[in-house]
Amino acid sequence: MDLGLTDRVAIVTGSSRGLGLASAKALLTEGCRVTICGRTPATLDDARRRLVEAAGSDDRVLAVSADVSRPEGMQAVVDRTVETFGGIDVLVNNVGLARGGGLVETSDEQWQEAFDQTLMPAVRASRLVVPHMQRRGGGAIVVIASIYGREAGGRMTYNAVKAAEISLAKSLARQLAPSNIRVNSVSPGSILFEGGSWWRRQRDDPAALADYVTRELPFGRLGRAEEVGDVVAFLASPRSSWISGTSVVVDGCQSRAF
Repeated sequence: MDLGLTDRVAIVTGSSRGLGLASAKALLTEGCRVTICGRTPATLDDARRRLVEAAGSDDRVLAVSADVSRPEGMQAVVDRTVETFGGIDVLVNNVGLARGGGLVETSDEQWQEAFDQTLMPAVRASRLVVPHMQRRGGGAIVVIASIYGREAGGRMTYNAVKAAEISLAKSLARQLAPSNIRVNSVSPGSILFEGGSWWRRQRDDPAALADYVTRELPFGRLGRAEEVGDVVAFLASPRSSWISGTSVVVDGCQSRAF
């Protein structure tokens, strides 16, 4: 299926590895010009190299080293994208971090960090790109959330910020529909990719991870990053023109929510 994304311009935050990188690759494969960003120059350079190899050319990939949890970092990513590619059609909000433990052990600073590193970058990025999308007659925003924004599970701070992201996407979808801008969230389950939390658990305690997979994942395996990236590309495309304001679960039937 041709997704109709040729020459569309996309920004993917938190895209030097994992779900962000997989989303960038899926969009690039469908013909987009893509901006990736990250805080670690070496990791970002490696991600750009891999994407250029996948694209077969280096003129459709822009890498911007920036901390998008800070307003000036996100502004730099948007400005560089517009300068290089002329506009913005797609935004994938992927960056996020949530630390802490139980209620008593988790400090105010850890709570604030979770929102500053996860929800606020999505808010700021969306605010910045919407005027560019409006000038182009529409666009698509995809927020990478989690099944644990829809039901209990995982770290408490993570649950809260992912639920907030799903709520944000729904609110933005209704607000931006008159501008022909669609907004959806994607809720992955347990996804394995190099350097990620499940990769570290597999490395550190393979027996415990195997037990978890047997107990929690009906298909008997962890998900793959590209399985999320492909859904992101579809939601960003005109082929999903009547899908907005929903959260698409990509979890191999892991979650229990209806």
